[in-house]
Formats: sequence, C-alpha cells, structure tokens
Amino acid sequence: MSSDGGLIAQADRLAEIAERLAEAPWAGLDTEADSLHAYPEKLCLLQIAIPNRYELVDPLAGLDLAPLWNALGRHELILHGADYDLRMLRRSAGFVPRSIFDTMLAARLTGHSQFGLTHLVLRHLGIRLEKGAQKSDWGRRPLTERMRAYALNDVRHLEPLAARLRAELERQGRLEWHRECCAELVKECAQTVERDPAREWRLGGSERLSRSGLAVLRELYYWREKEARAANRPPFFILDPRWMLEIARSGGVEAVADRLPRRWPSMRHRSLAAAVERGLSVPPADQPEPLRQRHQRFTRAQQLRYHEWEQRRDRRARALGLDPSLIASRSMLVAVARDESAADRVLMRWQRDLLGIAG
Repeated sequence: MSSDGGLIAQADRLAEIAERLAEAPWAGLDTEADSLHAYPEKLCLLQIAIPNRYELVDPLAGLDLAPLWNALGRHELILHGADYDLRMLRRSAGFVPRSIFDTMLAARLTGHSQFGLTHLVLRHLGIRLEKGAQKSDWGRRPLTERMRAYALNDVRHLEPLAARLRAELERQGRLEWHRECCAELVKECAQTVERDPAREWRLGGSERLSRSGLAVLRELYYWREKEARAANRPPFFILDPRWMLEIARSGGVEAVADRLPRRWPSMRHRSLAAAVERGLSVPPADQPEPLRQRHQRFTRAQQLRYHEWEQRRDRRARALGLDPSLIASRSMLVAVARDESAADRVLMRWQRDLLGIAG
C-alpha cells in the first residue's frame, strides 16, 4: 500500500522522511523550478520516491534541508533526464549525488528512439501518464491537486522503470556503458561554469553586427538583466532576443517600436532608450571586437583519420541500433582526429572500445 504525503514544509515531517530515506534500499528523485515564472529561477519542489512512499518536499519553506541531502547522498539516485536536475541541485543547494541511475540514458543506450518518461512508462509498465502541468508556476502555494499529481507521477514509476531498463542493459551487455555515462554526467554537472563577461551577452546572430552594434547589444543585455531581476520575470519575457538584435543593428528603438509590449510602463521605455544611447556613445576604441572563429584546417592525415572513425562509428551504431552521437559526437571525433592523445579526455572507455581508439 503506497503512501502519498502532503507537501512537506515542517521540520518534524522533514526529519521523519529523511530518516526513512536513509534506511530505504533505493530512492527516486525529481525537481521542479520556476524558470518560466521568475528570475533568477529557483528550486521550488523536490519529489522523492522510496518503497511504498512518494513525497513532495518544499524547499521554499525555509527548512534546514541538510538531513535530507545527507540521506539522499547515501543512495544511487534514480532520475530521468538528470542533467537539469543535477545542475539545479548543485547550484541551489551544493548537493552532488554519490551516483545516479538515469532512466533516459538507459533507454537511449538500449536503442529506444523515444525516451520521454511518458512514453517509457507506457511502453514498459503499461501506464498512461497525464502530462499537462509542465509549465505550471511551481513557486505558487498551495499547489493545485493537478500540480501535485503531476509532480508525484514524475517519481512514482521510476524504480520499476529502472528495474526493466537495468535488466535490458544487462541483457545487451551495456550496463557498464550506462555506469560510465551516469558517472560522467554527475561529474560534468558538479562543475561550476565560470562567467565570461566577454561572451555572456553575445546572442546568436550577434556575429553579424558591427562593433557599434555590438556595443549597443551589450548595453541592451545588461539592461534586460536588470529589468528581469526587478520584475522577477525571465529575460525573454522582458525583451525578445530578436528585437534586441534588430535594435542593435539599426541603432534605435524605432525599428521595433510597434513590437514592444503595450503594457510596458513609460519608465521602462525611457530606460531602454537610455541603454541604446549608452551603447551608441561608446568610443570606437572601446567598442567590442567581433569574436574571430578559429578554423584550424585538418591535415590530410587528420582528415583521413576523422573519416575512418566516423565511418566506423556509424557502422557500429547501425549494428547496435544506437544513435551515432551516443558513441561519439562530431566534436569528439574532431578533437581525437586532431590529437589522438585527447581520446582519454573526450571519450569514455566504452566509446573508445567501440571505436577501436587506444586510450
């Protein structure tokens, strides 16, 4: 008989679930954030599954979650598509799991072409999940019943799904591949990405701007960041990146005046115009330089090596029923073709073995 608790927002209930979690033989985990409704985004909900129990923990309730992180750290956590969750947990709470079992990765490594949770639960467990609350405001309280049901469903079936996929991995001799992939994912998501002030404001398409246009775009970017934080809204809700590029290209707000939200307060219109003026007034010597793409040509030997490994990868992928990029992405093959000693750095052991590249 399973137990679905209410939203855990009290210290005594948190202590109780942390104790149960520490003793459990397995644990499933998912998270929800408010990336569509607030800025910067924050962790709004933790969904936890242990045998016969599914709980929602409220990270916004001001509780000390250290006992929960300690208990979760004892487990190989079951997650689905763990990349976003791991980065959110690292950024929000400094939590990095000991190890994980990612059901999406398992599905891809066993040859599934559709690997969303809804599809996998239907295929392997015969259960149809309702998917209608993805864009909900997870920072709102109280949660609606529909939001609560959706959130619990994201962890309710993780353990039986993981068991099916683990058996499939074992049958195909790919369980070690999955372990390597999961360990690499945990490692990557635990790294702190350093902010690069020279690049962070450069939107896709900005490479076609003049230096004067780049100066305007830089001012617009930081203006939009300030407005987004003040309004607690995601930046793209403040000003569409396409309009930012158009303003920077034309050197004036007039180019997009008819596309700016009519509900804007007059103060925002004025501050936008001021940002454009600041960009236009940057002296030529201080205007940003375009980023130069460094295209290092392949030598003949490197080109031959790249095509040989690409063909070998594609043959192996067809034989194994896998997406070729799982075995090696193009960027991986380029790196190793340029310098074979890079194989240890860019490829996992199972990938090197499949490609026949010495590591």
